Amino acid sequence: MTDGARDRADELDRGDPLAGFRDEFLPSGDVLAYLDGNSLGRPPRAAAERLAAFVADEWAGRLIRGWTDGWLDWPQTLGDRLGRAVLGAAAGQVVVADSTTVLLYKLARAAVDARPGRTRIVLDTDNFPTDRYVLAGVAAERGLHLDWIETDPAEGIRPEQVAAAVGPDTALVSFSHVAYRSGWIADAAAITRIAHDAGALTLWDLSHSGGSVEVALDDWGADLAAGCTYKYLNGGPGAPAYAYVRAGLDVRQPIRGWLGTAEPFAMGPEHVPAPGARALISGTPPILGMVPLAASLDLIERAGIAAIRAKSLRLTGYALDLADAWLAPLGVTVAGPRDDARRGGHLMLRRPGFERVLAPLYERGVIPDYRRPDGIRVGLSPLSTSFREVHDGLAALRDLLARTPA
Repeated sequence: MTDGARDRADELDRGDPLAGFRDEFLPSGDVLAYLDGNSLGRPPRAAAERLAAFVADEWAGRLIRGWTDGWLDWPQTLGDRLGRAVLGAAAGQVVVADSTTVLLYKLARAAVDARPGRTRIVLDTDNFPTDRYVLAGVAAERGLHLDWIETDPAEGIRPEQVAAAVGPDTALVSFSHVAYRSGWIADAAAITRIAHDAGALTLWDLSHSGGSVEVALDDWGADLAAGCTYKYLNGGPGAPAYAYVRAGLDVRQPIRGWLGTAEPFAMGPEHVPAPGARALISGTPPILGMVPLAASLDLIERAGIAAIRAKSLRLTGYALDLADAWLAPLGVTVAGPRDDARRGGHLMLRRPGFERVLAPLYERGVIPDYRRPDGIRVGLSPLSTSFREVHDGLAALRDLLARTPA
């Protein structure tokens, strides 16, 4: 594997049907291998062009008229595009607004309030900190109890664990579809059925799914979901998040702003929520932040999420081969699923002392993601990452580890 790994990478790149998309992202001159696309995606070339044009033509040219020209509809129109291209959601159920944390709070509060008399929230111990903190805060506000499921950090939540945890008092079940640490893909359809059989609602965090893993919210029967757009969706630093509310689900979100009403410009005395997911909007939509997202969605729609997922599996499969051949003899373990059906778009590598190789990796232009106490995540964004990049990045890691005692 060592001698032929570079040739194999080049062969995979030559046969990659999505290879041409790499030229649609702006380069980073000092970067040899960007292995952190699951934290922040690269900028599409079109994003820079559209931002400049938006400021000059729409902001300067239309001024306040831009709102009635269409800006007010962007949360829904972009939401519908996300639903169609990425999330498996029919129109009218997805909006773009706020941050992931704010949307998780809105959805969680709405969910527990929609299940009066039920006093328990089911969640897991290894979910992303924001999710755990938000749910703990909602429980404290509403006088609810948290039922914690202990999950293996090298795997993720399983249906049988959920079945053992839910009951007649469960109001909400909330997990990440792809575990942020291990990359484990939860069986969302099965878990949603289990929650519904108990009379509970489900809230899914799609932050490590959207744009890398195929999602089917409508087919799952999911109730609520949220996710960020700055990872595999390449929306840029601080890009707005998105939220999904199943059609027909009667929930009332707690931050009731005027733009989430049925008739915002009526300026009525009471908050009458807009139909569907638009009711989740509270204040002014982050229009500038949506411009790069729209550019990225153009690429995703052209490529197709099925082709993106197929390349993601090839990238992580190639990285697994290199990890087994090069890194395992140096004490590195893969703390995540190897099965394609359960593996998301990133790998978690573990070895004591990883923090000592971060600075030398950066000096060599290799950028992974370090997670305490001993993990390096390798996040491979399919549209912008080459197999040669994976090779060069893991080769640099191998060479440094060979000279760095654990």
